Amino acid sequence: MARVLVIVPFPMDADNLEMRRAQLRSVRLGPGMDFDFRPVRIAPVNYVSQQDSVLSDVGILEAGIRAQAEGYDAVCIDTVSDGGMAPLRSVLDIPVIGAGRHAMLTALMLGDRFSILAMWDRWRHLYTKTLAELGLGAKCASLRSADLQPDNQSLMAGKEEAFFPALHAAALRCVEEDGADVIVLGSTTMHQAHAYLAERLPVPVINPGPLTYRLAEIAIRQKLTHSRASFPRPAAPADAALAAMGVAATGL
Repeated sequence: MARVLVIVPFPMDADNLEMRRAQLRSVRLGPGMDFDFRPVRIAPVNYVSQQDSVLSDVGILEAGIRAQAEGYDAVCIDTVSDGGMAPLRSVLDIPVIGAGRHAMLTALMLGDRFSILAMWDRWRHLYTKTLAELGLGAKCASLRSADLQPDNQSLMAGKEEAFFPALHAAALRCVEEDGADVIVLGSTTMHQAHAYLAERLPVPVINPGPLTYRLAEIAIRQKLTHSRASFPRPAAPADAALAAMGVAATGL
């Protein structure tokens, strides 16, 4: 049995964590794959500033730094910001899959240009950072938001009738006005809208969270992981210091 750790980028209770786990139902995985979902102990309220990005990196690193020692075969990061991905790759030998960059790269397997559909315009900096790192600015037809206030705990539960049509209208503009061949959902918190959008749009719609589960499975079965040339090990591991920060953040 191969074990994959999915790191959820906010502290949350069991009911809200189950809404994240529901992403597993939208992808068919091969036999012998087991997924555990773990919320972080250190996190920003939301991802709207550079300070938030630092807290995200620290929280996700703290949550996953012992994944390999705990017997996991891969790590998936449940945020399109890819928070903590690079730091985790520097300390782990097992594959670490970030939802954002892998969704964008997969979009280019399906079309020539893609648009990123976000709920909130204040997330724009997350996408421009990844696009710049990958050199994909020219391949991004547009970044559009539906101007909806996100909820990283209960997601879209109870708001489907208002949120789904608004997201569809924004996505249709990406296709008809911006020339997008593929739509990338701009947050794993949007996964509940994927089926609705995929049925109503004339182009493929990428659901980033479930995509990472499939990519983790592929990496495990093909014995692939990140390059040490790109992600060198730290000179001094910080497991104890990070654990202390996690305790300080939660009192646990």
